[in-house]
Amino acid sequence: MASSGLLLTGVSFAAFRGMHWGLRLLPAPGSAAPDRWKWRNICVSLVHSLLMGPGALLGLLIYPQMAADPIHGHPPWALVLVAVSVGYFLADGADMLWNQTLGQAWDLLCHHLVVVSCLSTAILSSHYVGFSVVSLLIELNSSCLHLRKLLLLSHQTPSLAFSVASWATLATLVLFRLIPIGWMSLWLIQQHHQVPPALVVLGGTGLAIVGTMSILMGVRIFVNDVLRSRPHSSIPRHKETRGTGTCDSEPGAKRLERSLRFLFCQSWGGRTRTRR
Repeated sequence: MASSGLLLTGVSFAAFRGMHWGLRLLPAPGSAAPDRWKWRNICVSLVHSLLMGPGALLGLLIYPQMAADPIHGHPPWALVLVAVSVGYFLADGADMLWNQTLGQAWDLLCHHLVVVSCLSTAILSSHYVGFSVVSLLIELNSSCLHLRKLLLLSHQTPSLAFSVASWATLATLVLFRLIPIGWMSLWLIQQHHQVPPALVVLGGTGLAIVGTMSILMGVRIFVNDVLRSRPHSSIPRHKETRGTGTCDSEPGAKRLERSLRFLFCQSWGGRTRTRR
């Protein structure tokens, strides 16, 4: 079983690396042309998320035993999801090392290292496959996150599509990222006596790192896309008011003042002439 899992991992690595190279032949949108590598990288990540997220959700619906018994309960095809995902993270890490410096990619590389270490345990031991499939529910949120990034690169921020992607990212972050991480953390605490100490440490460290990064990411998206968008949407109206309403009101006031002065002078002058 371990050999077949490693073979699937190798095939997945080659396929995603081929996808990275193949996308070089396709033109990026004009707005994303200055950062073509990031565009290609996120497109490949989106493909992985669209495959793994729905696959994990469908697998858990078809075979809920994977959640009831995350250590032993899994069908053979569930290992394919885990192996393909490990191959992707290895390919994505190689792509980042090839196109970025270590200082630019160290945070995502640490994330990938933790994920590969945890998922590889399921491949090598043929256990904890159900636990790994539950973790792949996170990819449902990652698909929204990658779509949001593509819209950012395309400069589609003030659009309905970007607003929908932002809210979908925040909603799926809670449903398919934070809740699964919380469930896995609680299960690991309750069932620590069934898990070797080394795996408890590895799994706990991985969940802590991914959970912390997820919370920080959610806060950042909420601040940038929700809180800061409100002042930005009101600023143009304020500027418009300052540029049109205020500027138009001052000449209007001056004209009104001149008119009143004229009428007052005419009236006062007429009375003076009458008295004379």
